[in-house]
Amino acid sequence: MHKKISILLLICFYLFTGLTYASDLPNIEASSCILMDIDSGRILYSKNINEKRAMASTTKIMTAIIALELGNIEDLVTISENSAGTEGSSIWLESGEILTLEELLYGLMLNSGNDAAVAIAEHIGGSVEGFTKLMNDKAKEIGAVNTNFANPHGLHDDKHYTTAYDLALITRYALLNTDFKKIVSTTRKTIPWFGKEWDRQLYNRNKLLWQLEGADGVKTGYTKKAGRCLVASATRNDQHLLSVVLSSPSIFEESKRLLEYGFNNYTNHEILKNENPIKTVEIKGGDKNFISIYPERNIKIPIKDYEKDKITILIQTPDTVTAPLKKGQTIGTVKVMLNNDLVGISPLIIKEDVNEQKNLYKLINNIFLKLFK
Repeated sequence: MHKKISILLLICFYLFTGLTYASDLPNIEASSCILMDIDSGRILYSKNINEKRAMASTTKIMTAIIALELGNIEDLVTISENSAGTEGSSIWLESGEILTLEELLYGLMLNSGNDAAVAIAEHIGGSVEGFTKLMNDKAKEIGAVNTNFANPHGLHDDKHYTTAYDLALITRYALLNTDFKKIVSTTRKTIPWFGKEWDRQLYNRNKLLWQLEGADGVKTGYTKKAGRCLVASATRNDQHLLSVVLSSPSIFEESKRLLEYGFNNYTNHEILKNENPIKTVEIKGGDKNFISIYPERNIKIPIKDYEKDKITILIQTPDTVTAPLKKGQTIGTVKVMLNNDLVGISPLIIKEDVNEQKNLYKLINNIFLKLFK
């Protein structure tokens, strides 16, 4: 009897433990979604992340970063009839009007102006088609291999699609740009309105900027085909997270659930520091026999408490290196693995020069090594 009770209690323990872990996960009804740590790129939550889908105006994330990288925010842009007549969401541009590229970027990312998208595309790429090629080239460069752009604004086209994972990669890349970060975190902006007695008042459509602690970006989107979409980012303490929801019944609520899940369940841990040597390597033919090697950058990843013991570090270097060596030279690679998944990688470098031995010194040193090795 006691044995049966013990077995029953054990079964109950596992059932309720399983329910506890399951209840920690956010309930997301979006067709596709992802939660990613911006610093490391680690995926913290996912659902159908490689499913190709329309992405509506979240397209403009790529439009903005292309413009910032290839243009100058002080550029003067003359509005064409083509851009002024673009359908859908608008900042009411008029043909012949002149604005700066920066003003158009605010109109693009806050009010989601499709007319601003076309004006930017024509200015940077010479045409919508030319700009679209730049977008697709950049997507490949970033690694967004399941993405194809057919326009700069996101209006429906069967050849215009992405995935939640690719859109996260594109956004993570864009957030490295300080001007992009400033624009997408702005809640309100005033820009000129040529020929009017008043200015344009732009208001960010991303309500998370008001509703969620630490929210700092990035872009909403909607078409009938894509459904409601949102790419969101937030920063708390030293954690930087981004979420993507595609075709969601409640973009702000579901994005909040994803981001809160990340902040509540993961803590950043610094695995490797650039200032700490990771290994010593033997030198042949140098004015010293050994040299310390260091990670080129710090590696910090978000983990749950129970994952601490599952981290392994793989160091890939030659057994010996040959002088001369230059400060900053790459000697190898270090990889941080979690459950056999790569979660961090950095080149290994040296922090000092190593000169070749003088001939006499080299001869004596070689004899010494042969005698005592």
